[in-house]
Amino acid sequence: MDGRDIGTVVFPKAECKFFLKASPEIRAKRRHLEQIEAGNNESFASVLSNIKDRDLMDTTRKISPLTKADNAIEIDVSDMNLEEVYQQLWEHISKNII
Repeated sequence: MDGRDIGTVVFPKAECKFFLKASPEIRAKRRHLEQIEAGNNESFASVLSNIKDRDLMDTTRKISPLTKADNAIEIDVSDMNLEEVYQQLWEHISKNII
């Protein structure tokens, strides 16, 4: 399960938690490409602005703000494709959980 407060609020006792991060620019590039493929012509600048606004809102809200759980494994996925991210997650799970 993924979400911005899953590891800290929804499942605080989960035995395996990951905190995936990438720069706003990388995330905007990915989202922009997805939107283009879906036929949405929103500008890259607008997508980037929306991501930065959401990050600020989520990290500063009073109830359940976006934070990394103390026991979460942080992975920077900026330079990874989806398969590489899955591989990183699986390696940790298979070594530590299974």
